[in-house]
Amino acid sequence: MDDIDVESGPSGWPPQSGGGKRVLKGGGGPPPVLIVIGLLVVLLLGMVALGAMGRLGATQIADGEVAVLVDYMNGEKEVIVSPGFKIYLPIVQEVFLFDRSSQEFLMEGDQFVSDNHVPRLTVRADDGSNFWFEELKILFEIIPGQADKLLEDSGPGDSFKHNWIKAYARSILRDEFGRFSAVEAADPTQYSAAAKASEDRLNALLGDHGLRVTKIITPKPKFDPKYERAIEDRKEADQEVERLIALLDQLAQERNQRLSAVEKEKQIEMQELTGELTRLFLNAEREAINITQAAAAYAIDKRKKGEGELAQMVAEARGLEAKYTKEAEGLTARASALEQRGEVVVREALIEKLAGIRFTFLPYSRDPAPKRLEHSGSSTGDTNRLDEESLGEEQ
Repeated sequence: MDDIDVESGPSGWPPQSGGGKRVLKGGGGPPPVLIVIGLLVVLLLGMVALGAMGRLGATQIADGEVAVLVDYMNGEKEVIVSPGFKIYLPIVQEVFLFDRSSQEFLMEGDQFVSDNHVPRLTVRADDGSNFWFEELKILFEIIPGQADKLLEDSGPGDSFKHNWIKAYARSILRDEFGRFSAVEAADPTQYSAAAKASEDRLNALLGDHGLRVTKIITPKPKFDPKYERAIEDRKEADQEVERLIALLDQLAQERNQRLSAVEKEKQIEMQELTGELTRLFLNAEREAINITQAAAAYAIDKRKKGEGELAQMVAEARGLEAKYTKEAEGLTARASALEQRGEVVVREALIEKLAGIRFTFLPYSRDPAPKRLEHSGSSTGDTNRLDEESLGEEQ
């Protein structure tokens, strides 16, 4: 068997003269089986120790957890948000688990109970009065994708639950709620707006550390009794104002409804009147057309009759013209004949005239050459005289 040299042997080893080097003969050392067993025992003990520390090389990520895998060789970090098993290299790598469920920070009472249960929030309003919240809750959680920042700033485990919200919440809440007067702070819309503003400011600060606020639950604030009474009076007055405003709106709506109804009714009447006027207008147009046509026909008829009568009268006039022309020509001829015959014609006419006259002659002569004749009717007593002048006029 070969010799084995061992330097710096353990204490108690038999010393040898001539130096610190000793030689073991083959028959005095432990067998190789014992060495292997020893190595296995050491390995088993290491695994037990790693198991006790949770670093066996595999870990389970639950639904409500987020994990960060840290590689110590290159310093890289991997955020794991999906649940399941994760395999890693022990010693070289390590997995840190964080609770991703919603956490609650409570401000209630008068004493510090824990890091997440602190005394109630008291606020000084801008009008100098004080008010407080009996129980105010801030719900927060991990931002899953930024768990590596959380590990760097807060450390492993539940360290993130203890200090971050407590460090910022009270000052920010006092600042935002303190912007209002006591009366304004009693308005739910006002303190809801303050809670939202506080949430935004907290998230702006906590986002860089891998945390976020999901909701701030604020109850109705409390005031001193005098302020409570004043606030109640103000609320009652506001409610009365709101009631009157609602009544005014209702009256305005009723007025608008009535106006709409009247306008609709008048529109219907207007449409009916417009329709009736349109009908009458169309009837008048048709009647006017009929009258115009009748007048035109009457005018044509009268024109034709007038033209006929005119033609007839023209014809009659022409006939009369011819007749009277002939009569005039006859009279002209007779006048010419009378003119030619002279005194004979006059005497003939006188004889003709005297032929129908009864004469009464006296048996005496008044004038041997009479120029005038007189006769008197026996019945009437009238005396008719005939002389040359009257004879000339009758001719």
